[in-house]
Amino acid sequence: MQIKSKAEAQRRADQIGHFQAEVALLEQENIFSLQDSQRSAIADYHQDLLTQLASAFDIDVNCREKQLSLGMKIASFLGALGLAASVFFLFYQFWGRFSTTIQVVILITAPLLALAATQYASHREKTGYFSKLLGLVSFACLVLNLSMFGQIFNITPTPNAFLVWALFAFIIAYAADARLLLAAGIICLASFLSAKTGTWSGCYWISFGERPENFFPAACVLFLLSFIPHHKFSGFTVIYRVFALLLFFIPVLILSNWGAISYLELDADSIEVIYQVVGFVFSAAAIWLGIRRGWPEVVNTGNTFFTIFLYTKFYDWWWDWLPKYLFFLIIGLTAIVILLVFKRLRRSYNNNTQEAAA
Repeated sequence: MQIKSKAEAQRRADQIGHFQAEVALLEQENIFSLQDSQRSAIADYHQDLLTQLASAFDIDVNCREKQLSLGMKIASFLGALGLAASVFFLFYQFWGRFSTTIQVVILITAPLLALAATQYASHREKTGYFSKLLGLVSFACLVLNLSMFGQIFNITPTPNAFLVWALFAFIIAYAADARLLLAAGIICLASFLSAKTGTWSGCYWISFGERPENFFPAACVLFLLSFIPHHKFSGFTVIYRVFALLLFFIPVLILSNWGAISYLELDADSIEVIYQVVGFVFSAAAIWLGIRRGWPEVVNTGNTFFTIFLYTKFYDWWWDWLPKYLFFLIIGLTAIVILLVFKRLRRSYNNNTQEAAA
């Protein structure tokens, strides 16, 4: 198998680590024992492979390196936020002292220089930490670019800026395998689609957040994008699915409690009932789909919102007239029932998997 990405290389290294641990455990339990020649051949092969993968992709080959990489990711994230904030406040600190021509030149060159630095870092540095850091700075420069251009030339605000930011963030995210920039691009794309939905429905685009249903088309688009193969990118598919579910369930949760802000031409109580049913049905469907397709992030998100919808209804039904000890007793007993249901689902899933393997 030819390995073409860092994500594939890391998965291969993890498989080797799991294999070595399992072999050691089996030998300790006297299940079987490798001959010295076999053990030496396997160890040499794995060592050579890990050396090649580490040289080509700079992966983590043991737990200590993974811990250090986690610290580097945190430092990279904090550094990116610090540099982006520094650029932002630097602009505003000295902006009024420059002429319009100099301002325009700075606004044009800043994101281009940051993008060039990102491209240079991605070729020179294998880990990708610096390229991701510079990519976030480049994205911040572009956001400032369009915002300041609008102020300088008194341009009417438009939702199309979100589309430009989204495309720029997606380009850098896929070029540098940067999940943070992918999340930024998803937020910008969702804002653009929601604003457009609001304008098509007759409201001013800046007020698109006042109607939660404006986010439903964006949720559908993001969920469909999750089916695009992302084998070379670590965690991209998960991010698409989670954001899609959040953009669907959060508006449903809001509308299930405040039906007056819905587009539906019904009384508020009826709208709230409709969205409460939608919340229960779709969160349960997300749990079922996640279990069936092996998507743990979908299962967890669906489970979280199903619990929120359930406890919200408990509060509406019983908080005002039940004694508080009895109310929380019902909450606890419900949690136990949910645990038993999931335990049974898990047992059923394991049995089906074993039967399929047999």
